[in-house]
Amino acid sequence: MRYREEVPEALAGERLDRVVAMVTGCSRAEAAALIADGQVRVSGAVATSRSARVRLGDVVELDAPEPGAVVELEPDPSVPVPVVHEDEHLIVVDKPAGLVVHPGAGRSAGTLVHGLLARYPELAGVGVDPARPGIVHRLDKGTSGLLLVARTPAAYEALVAMLAAREVHRRYRALAWGLVEAATGLVDAPIGRSSREPTRMAVVERGREARTRYEVLRRYREPVEVTELACTLETGRTHQIRVHLRSIGHPVVGDVRYDGARQSLPLDRPFLHAEVLELAHPVTGAPLRFESALPEDLRAVLDRLR
Repeated sequence: MRYREEVPEALAGERLDRVVAMVTGCSRAEAAALIADGQVRVSGAVATSRSARVRLGDVVELDAPEPGAVVELEPDPSVPVPVVHEDEHLIVVDKPAGLVVHPGAGRSAGTLVHGLLARYPELAGVGVDPARPGIVHRLDKGTSGLLLVARTPAAYEALVAMLAAREVHRRYRALAWGLVEAATGLVDAPIGRSSREPTRMAVVERGREARTRYEVLRRYREPVEVTELACTLETGRTHQIRVHLRSIGHPVVGDVRYDGARQSLPLDRPFLHAEVLELAHPVTGAPLRFESALPEDLRAVLDRLR
């Protein structure tokens, strides 16, 4: 459903997430999720902050599911769901490369969500988007590793708020082209849709805030020059690590979309793996930490370098 609201005097100065919640009838956490997902525009520009204050006359626009909307997703027990943790509030999945997380353009079946619904039918209706039940963050199709899934509405709202407040630690292993000089670094550059190629993301002046920290784990010079990195997300933008590393001249090995596919070190997907997930439990507050070992295909690449 498409929403369009011109900010009246009574709402001037209010936080954007509160305005979105009022317009759509969703919760503040669900409004924050819509903003984080880039689905909210203010006077034509994609909103980048849930806490931004709206002004008199601003036009707030967004596409969101109609309250109570029903999306029929057929559970599919044939979809692999490698679960590393489950309790009554949340699930942690070790997603294999090649598996799409949720239905979208060109993919209506065979996603992780379909597999999750077969194993956890109670997920249906959890979250702001009926097509993404329980999904609080995503991994690209070619990225493997740890993914959080909320099992209840309360856990969903808590996890969305924690991600927005940067209270969830997410570390990725990456292999990048070239020799990264600095032992540690921070890429702080806004990300948005490329004006030249709308299907790609890019560092753009009017993009959304994006910050990626990295640490050099090892540099290799033979048979090619590449650098093994640990990358930590401070924000969670689409293709963030891939775009940021390309922007500093070190695209991810195997990344066809962002200039990382080269015959000198062939790989049929980006060398990117979500290896560490650390957070306080969204309901009990207990500390949680999960680790995922590098998959065999990525280990094989490193073995060639050693």
